[in-house]
Amino acid sequence: MSDQQPAPPAPGAMAGCTSAPRLALALNDVVHQRVRLGILCVLGEIHRAEFSHLRQLLELSDGNLSSHLRVLVDAGHVVLTKDRSGSRPRTWVILTAAGRQALRLEVESLDRIVRAHRSKQAPSDSPGLT
Repeated sequence: MSDQQPAPPAPGAMAGCTSAPRLALALNDVVHQRVRLGILCVLGEIHRAEFSHLRQLLELSDGNLSSHLRVLVDAGHVVLTKDRSGSRPRTWVILTAAGRQALRLEVESLDRIVRAHRSKQAPSDSPGLT
């Protein structure tokens, strides 16, 4: 075994690898987390969802979903409302205009990262090409 550290890359060796990491800086830490992004994507399609529907769809516990919703509420991306009509109280999660904007910006940032990554791939990296 050697205690030596690996040699650093040669000057310029990483020159072609700068766009995607820089683009990743535009990702929103509140939105980008997997569960929160999932919540926003669901709400982006249907505008509001019942707490239990989100919990089942995203396969989360009540506590886990509540924690992520608290982050989104604090950021102004969703609001929670209680509905006491019917046999049981229901909690609705509603996407705000700020939340819709945050989701749109996140998707645009991810799209730029994917396009930058694909433009750097060598033809042999593409599926089906040899």
